[in-house]
Amino acid sequence: MRRLVIPAAALLFICLSVNSTLACTTFCLKDRSEVLFGKNYDWMVGDGLVFVNKRNVSKESVDDNAPNPARWVSKYGSVTFNQYGRENPSGGINEAGLAIELMWLDETQYPADNKPTIDVLEWIQYQLDTSATVAEVIKNSDQVRIDSAVKLHYLVNDKAGNTATIEFLNGKLVPHSGVTLPVATLTNDTYAKSVAYEKANAVERSRSGDSLDRFVRAARRTQDFGKQPRSESEAIDYAFGILANVAQPGYTQWSIVYDQKRGKIHFRTLQSPEIKTIDTRAFDYACGSTVKIFDMNAKQKGDVTASFIGYTRKANRDLIERSFNGTDFLKAVPAKMKDELATYPEQFQCRARQETNASTSSPVGSLLVLIMLALIV
Repeated sequence: MRRLVIPAAALLFICLSVNSTLACTTFCLKDRSEVLFGKNYDWMVGDGLVFVNKRNVSKESVDDNAPNPARWVSKYGSVTFNQYGRENPSGGINEAGLAIELMWLDETQYPADNKPTIDVLEWIQYQLDTSATVAEVIKNSDQVRIDSAVKLHYLVNDKAGNTATIEFLNGKLVPHSGVTLPVATLTNDTYAKSVAYEKANAVERSRSGDSLDRFVRAARRTQDFGKQPRSESEAIDYAFGILANVAQPGYTQWSIVYDQKRGKIHFRTLQSPEIKTIDTRAFDYACGSTVKIFDMNAKQKGDVTASFIGYTRKANRDLIERSFNGTDFLKAVPAKMKDELATYPEQFQCRARQETNASTSSPVGSLLVLIMLALIV
């Protein structure tokens, strides 16, 4: 099976620190009763589907240039937010309560070694599939090598409230957790640079969209969270308050709050600003059960768990079409390539079934070079 790499390239300008209007913010909140994870997704395209992903699925990461693709079996089911197609999330949470979100980072340099390769968005799905804790994410990060020109770093939080940043600097994995993570916040500069800036700046720049200034505002509110007890609803409101403070008008497409102890997700979108709630504990994650999806911009509010519908290739293909058409440097991608991107996840099989049946797939060409050339032009 060969894999498309469009989704990774599609993120190349998401959360750019050089442009204050295309910038993302993440943070984690913890007190005696609450463990929350907040994310603003800032970009020019707001389309997205929420996917319910299954456990016990055999997966393989392959593109034309990957002689040693990563292979794994999903141990946990998950709920993810996807913009450029199924199996390529920008973030999500698994049934163990582990949540992951991405940020752009100019300084990123991935290791160049012989470990199995994986793409930057697949890395998120890989971790949600195989990890329950921050410690497992750090361990699993050293088992594969990201093969991509897309420069990202990640914020990770588990159900116990343990947090880690995952960065790749000078060709090495650089995690921050425990005593090396004084504040659970991440924007679009290295964690070390961000913490140093926060310590050196006593006064907040409340209207600045700069990455470091957003870090300061989010970090200080993150640190203040545990100073007084809050109810469930007050804690959720507090998280959305931070997201509103660091939002970029007209560009913050999604604001997401993961309630990791209760297994709930609260989110709003620019196109549908009413807060929606998903109870991730309500889904069937067994391999072979129907994959469920939900349109993030549906005109609904409140609990939308029961509004998920069965996955169709058409829904995935339509999402890809809308997202590509809304992304300037992807508008010219041929329809055939988008068709292949929409169909490749359907080749993954339940583990037992794969062991007895030969997989069948059509060749899928790599689009990374095409898209990178479009970006350069």
